Amino acid sequence: MPAQAEGSLESPSYFLVSVSTRENLELCVKHGLAGFPSGESGAWTFCEIQEGDFVSFLYGARAHNLYKVIGRESLQKAETLPPWPLLRFKETGKTYSFPFRLRLRPVRVFDEPLVRAEFSYVAENLLLRGGYSKTHFQADQTTLQSVSGMGEVAEGTTAALALPEHDTFVLRFTKKKELFDAPQILRFKETILQSAIRRYLINPANLQTLLNHLSLSNIRATELEILGEKAFPEGHIDLLLKQRVPLGSSMRLPIEVKTKTGQAKDMSQVSGYLKELPQETPCGILIAADFNKTVIKAAAENRIRLVRYKLNADLSKAQTFEEICTSLTLQPLT
Repeated sequence: MPAQAEGSLESPSYFLVSVSTRENLELCVKHGLAGFPSGESGAWTFCEIQEGDFVSFLYGARAHNLYKVIGRESLQKAETLPPWPLLRFKETGKTYSFPFRLRLRPVRVFDEPLVRAEFSYVAENLLLRGGYSKTHFQADQTTLQSVSGMGEVAEGTTAALALPEHDTFVLRFTKKKELFDAPQILRFKETILQSAIRRYLINPANLQTLLNHLSLSNIRATELEILGEKAFPEGHIDLLLKQRVPLGSSMRLPIEVKTKTGQAKDMSQVSGYLKELPQETPCGILIAADFNKTVIKAAAENRIRLVRYKLNADLSKAQTFEEICTSLTLQPLT
């Protein structure tokens, strides 16, 4: 199943972006900018959120405003550039700048508590995680539809941020330790593979092909959405396929992603998710580089479908996220 070009049927995704301080929130709102730390979590968030997606800021258990992403860039020597001060962690002694940035166009203005029913999808994630342990949370289309009617229409423009002369860079990933050079070149981690697979399956043609190969052709790809990490009592589902507009049912497909060979413990993890999900869930999906015979045999007995992934991009070299995405193929086991 080679990757197909992204089509016009794609729907934009919606994310809540965590902000560390009130000062940083005010700077984000003033300049219509979102910035992510120079470490691996910031790079992951930058890969997840694409131009055309929507975001709100998350601070103090409240959601602030709705924006459309109109630009993305990575800035060299971000520690010397405004608007945000360096982020310092006392526990680790590490300091982070904000090189990964999104330019935002205000859409709606609001300041709403997460206890509102409309934010239940994200609020549940926060409760089960015990707080803000991520730089971003993806919400579903139902949440986006709800916030699109909150508050008031944004009027006016944001204040342009004056930057001194600077250069940009293209973020890359590699498996070769000798090439690591943060923030320009970072480790290829499981979260980056998850994001690449999510990007692949956002395309309805790719998703329908996968469903057909998994004997799930009765499920229409255009009726589903794919979401990033979802918290459950059993753990965090890497990816979740769910109905975009549930009508009389609540079908969901959990997807666990592993960069290496799928193990028996990974099967147990997916089985745990299946127990937490509604009875309408037909199966779970485990995606890995390969599977041994024991796992293949056990999968059929536990409602788990196995899918091999392959990346043609050479990760012994530094590769862009786009190169990783376009080189991805999925091969369901029959």
